[in-house]
This record gives sequence, structure tokens and C-alpha cells, in this order.
Amino acid sequence: MRRSIQLARAFALASTSFVCLIEGAFAQQVAAVSGVPEQVIITGRLEEDLPARLAQTGTRVEAITAADILNSGALDIAQSLPAQIPGLYVSLKNGPFDYVDVSLQGSRTQDVLWLVDGVRVNNRLYAGTTPLDTLPAAMVERVEVLEGPQSLFYGTQGIAGAVNIVTKSFSDRPSGSIMVGLDTQGGRHIDGNFRDSVGAHHFVVYGSGDHSDGYQPFRDQDYQPSGTDRNRSYDVLTLGGKYAYDFNTALRFTLSEQHTDATLDFANPYLTLTETNKRNEDVLSAKFDYTPDNEVQFFVKGYYHWWYSYVTHLQNAVNSSTGALTGGINVIDNHDFWGFTDYGANAMGKYAPQGSPLEYYLGYDYQNYTGRDAVLVITQKTEHVHAIFGEVASTTDMSRDFQLSAGFRYNSPNVGESATVWNVSGKWNINNNLFVRGLVGTGFRLPTAEELFADDPNDERGNPNLKPEKSTNFNGSIGGTVGDWLRWEAIYFHRDVKDLIDLDTFDSTTNQDVFGNVPGAIRVRGGEFVVNAAMSNDISLNGSFTFTESKNSLTDLQINRVPEQLGQVSLDYHPMSSMFGFTASLNYVGQVHDTLGGGIGRQEYGNYVVVDLSGRVFLDNDRHHRFDAGVRNLFDEEYASRLTRGRRDLGNTSYLAQSLGWPQTFYARYTYSFF
Repeated sequence: MRRSIQLARAFALASTSFVCLIEGAFAQQVAAVSGVPEQVIITGRLEEDLPARLAQTGTRVEAITAADILNSGALDIAQSLPAQIPGLYVSLKNGPFDYVDVSLQGSRTQDVLWLVDGVRVNNRLYAGTTPLDTLPAAMVERVEVLEGPQSLFYGTQGIAGAVNIVTKSFSDRPSGSIMVGLDTQGGRHIDGNFRDSVGAHHFVVYGSGDHSDGYQPFRDQDYQPSGTDRNRSYDVLTLGGKYAYDFNTALRFTLSEQHTDATLDFANPYLTLTETNKRNEDVLSAKFDYTPDNEVQFFVKGYYHWWYSYVTHLQNAVNSSTGALTGGINVIDNHDFWGFTDYGANAMGKYAPQGSPLEYYLGYDYQNYTGRDAVLVITQKTEHVHAIFGEVASTTDMSRDFQLSAGFRYNSPNVGESATVWNVSGKWNINNNLFVRGLVGTGFRLPTAEELFADDPNDERGNPNLKPEKSTNFNGSIGGTVGDWLRWEAIYFHRDVKDLIDLDTFDSTTNQDVFGNVPGAIRVRGGEFVVNAAMSNDISLNGSFTFTESKNSLTDLQINRVPEQLGQVSLDYHPMSSMFGFTASLNYVGQVHDTLGGGIGRQEYGNYVVVDLSGRVFLDNDRHHRFDAGVRNLFDEEYASRLTRGRRDLGNTSYLAQSLGWPQTFYARYTYSFF
């Protein structure tokens, strides 16, 4: 599990290969906790090992594994992250497979870059819409969270950090599992995977299906009589596969494809008879890795990502004089399209001369993006971006206790201004029990299609002259170990964002709000304290607390939907001598604010604690058969995951409504693993 991996990483010398900890320890922990003795291949390949290399030179990298997620009982990736990644706030609007608010060390949702196996999957139509509503937990091998500015290697939107979701990896012998489960929200779950190698051929296949009738996502008092769809449901089917062929020990070709088919309810407290997004998404990539020796490595990768969604929105007709339902139906959207295609190529090389104190990285990135939205009137637009990037990093031939790196990236889009960013990072192991590390640099976010091209009558209009958002960042920490059982780290983060993109002016001629670069800057100041303890061979405990000020320099107010405090505690009992174990976690969210129109203004929410419990029992000595049961939101805490603006049936006046987080939910699952 993540706890043991972090302890092992802290005890190791700086020169120890971080990738061996990530890959090898993950495999051992999956075996220890789930009973599956996997032998996951350690790649030694440039792209897959990049987070490990960045960690060696000063970037904080947190990781959770498939075993962590399995033990937590999470259905989608968004559910699995909040209680396990320090400083990361993920608020699901209305349960699994829904829109989320994200904040990493005080950021906005749009400042975090999401990747699947290194392929960017952020929605370039809308910066605030993450890909988490269609990413099931069953697809995951591990999740890597890289803190601080990550625009250098990963590109646009990595202002506060990047999250790389690594799907099921290759194995050198046959293994797999199948799981079925139920929950008390009318949920049904099934997933399975299989992997094997035959000579030079390696393959993985996986799939999962999730359905739920859903729960009531608003309080009774927040519904208008016209809001008759009062359960938020979902159906999500994901199928994926990977294939690799080793031409020789140096050259590998990899092909991967993941397809998602989903129907997702969008909850509203008024007028709605039904509102759904019918989603089809594919992420296809192909890559050549060349690793002839320790001196030279490079890869070339191409990807194609298409994300098509069709909106159906039917409203109950209301008598404007009495507020009573007329029995009629107003068709607002009838299978209307919004979506995008995103394709590109990425190449990177590494040169590490034998005996040299330095190693060198150079890369090229190309992205072509096309999208449109019939609902919010974004006409078909295409943009492309060329980028070059490079870095110089020290090696253990310079110092085994001190590592340093410095790099740059130049981005040239065909729409808007070019942007150049740079990073400098370092880590110093003062002794075996104490270290310091830091990262300073700049980041950027290119404007989205909405911000550039939207033209929704009487609502909003884009601005093709927008500048990219730019940021200056510093992350620094001191940490160490106490004995052979405790790891701690104190972190300070500091970020200034200028040329913030938001609705900035109003055009009275067209009655539209117009996007612009907002005057002033967003100033983020905060810190966190992280503790990981191995209480014994059977018990591990983790805790973290994060406090953040993310304020506009002109208003001195905390920006919307960014919590001021976060707290996390988790306890895991995993005796190898016993046939059972359990996990308990507590997630605290402090004060959050949002500002709504219609005269509602600035409102406060948050200030809640959610406790989850899960247990597991192995039904045979070989641990092929496993039964899990648990409860999410143990004390049935009613809390607002987001605020929204409702409209009254009579008079069409605005009122405040609370989107509710997942209520108390019991679940049970059975897993059969074969190996």
C-alpha cells in the first residue's frame, strides 16, 4: 500500500532507483493485500519512469496503488483520491461518475492536468470539466500525483500539478481477477482483467460496468414541484486493452485503446423531467520505446482522443401565472452534440554520458484540437500547438546526496500568444534521516474553446485575443524519518497566477458576458504536514493537514470552490497471518465559498467530516477468493458538495440550492483472483 511505499522511499538513499520502489513495491503490496502475487515488469523506459526521475530531483510525487483503491471501496477514481492524497480536494457533485471540483494545494479545478498513461485527457472545451466522470477505479494500476508546476514535460494546464492515471500494466505470467458487487443506492458493479506474456508479446485486457439508480441529490426543501427527476443515476461501461511487442531488448512497440460508453444524469432541482449526457469516449495511443543502453533513451508516441457527448434535456412546462405544472413538456435539447477530438505526437530523448555529472533531456510535443458545442453555441473550431522542451539534470556521479535539475518549455499555439516556462528543482539528503527539497518555476494554461470561441446569445462570448494564464510557483519541504517506523514532511507552497481567464466584461449591445484576462493576480499561500507511520507489521497509519489562502489580490477574498483547510487520516490493518483486514479513513473539508448569480451572492459551505469503513476476508488459504464489505459516509453526514442556483416555479426568482454528497451507503463485493 501507499503507506509502506512511502516509508521505504524515505529510508532509501537518494541514489536508490525510485522506479524500483514504485514498480516493485507496488507489486509486492498488491500481493500482500489482495493475495495476488503479481510480477509486474519494471519498464526502465523513459516516459513511464519520468515521475520517478522527477522525484529524485525535488518534485513531490504521491502515489496510490490498485490495492489502496480496492481496500477503500471506491468505484471511480474521483472517490479514491480525497482520503489518500495530501493536499488534494476532490468534491464529487452528486456521487460517483459525476462532475467534480478539484483543488491541489489551493488551485482551481482548471489548474490541474489529468493524464491517462501519459496522454492528456483534460476537456479542452471547458477548463472546469475534468475527465473524472468516466474513469472507473477498476482500470487503475496506480495513480501518480506530481505536485507543483508540471507544464515543462506535460504541457498546458499543469499549473498546480499533474495526475497521471496508469492503467493495468503488463505481467510476465498469467494473472487476473473478476469482481461483482452491490450497494444500497441501487448500485451494481462488475469488473475483470487478464494479463500475460507469450515470448516477445505482452497483453492486458480489462473492463468494468457500473449502474446505479442513484440517490436524491438535493434537500427536499430545495426542490420545486417541477423538478420531478429526483434520483441521479448513471450507467458506465469501460473496456480497455494494451499490447506490446519487443523487437529486441532495446526496442518495444506498445499499442493501447480504452473505450467508455456512459449515460450520466445531470441533477437539477427545478423544471427537469430528465437531463442526461450520453457519452462515448476513446483514448488510443501507439508508442515506440528505444532503450539500447544506459546512455541513450528515447520514445515517439502518437495519440488520438475523441470525446463525444449528446445532451437530452426535457423540462416540465409550468403555468407562469400559477406555478402549476401544465402536463406539457418543453424540449430544451434533443440529443444535441458537444464534444472534441484531440490528437497529437510526443517525442523525447535522454542522453546520459557514462561517468558524466549531467544528463540531458530534449523533447517535442504537437497537439491538434477540434471541438464544438451545440448547447452553448461553440461553433466548430480547430487549434494546434507546437512545443519544444528540454532539461539538464545532475546524476549520482556529481553527488549521491544532492540532485538538481533545470529546464524550459516553449509553446506556440496558432490561436493566442506563445508561452515559455521554466523549472528548477533540487533535493538534498542531509543524512539518512533528514532531507530538504524544493521546486521553483513557472506554469501556463492555454484558453479553452469556450473562453476563445463561445457565442451563446444573451449569455457569454469568447475572446480569441486572450493571453495564456501564467503562474510563478514555489514548493519547498523538509522531512525525514524517526527510527524505522515514522516518516514526516512539512511542506510550504506559494503560487501567483496572472492573466487569469474569466468572464471579465459585459457587452450591453449583445447582452453577453465576455471572457477576458482579469486584472490583478491570484495569490496562493499554504502549507501541509504529512505523517506516515508503520505502527507494526500489521498496522499502518497516515495523516495530513493542509491550510490554504487562495485570494484575489484586488478583493482579498478566498477564490470560489477552494477549501481553506483539508484533513485526512487513514488506518489500515493488514496482517499476513490472518484471513481478514480492514481500512478506516476520515476526510475533513474546511470552509469553502462560492458566488452565485440572481442576487444570491457569496455563500459559505463545507465544514464537514466523512468517515468510511471497509473490511475484507479471504475465503481460502491461497487467497483466490475475497469478500469485501463496507460503508461509505458511516455517520450519514449531510453536506453540500457544491452550491447551485435554482429558479422558483412561480415568479422565476432565484434561490440557493445545495448539491448533496453521497449519503450513507453500504456495499458488498466478491472477487476471484487467478494466477
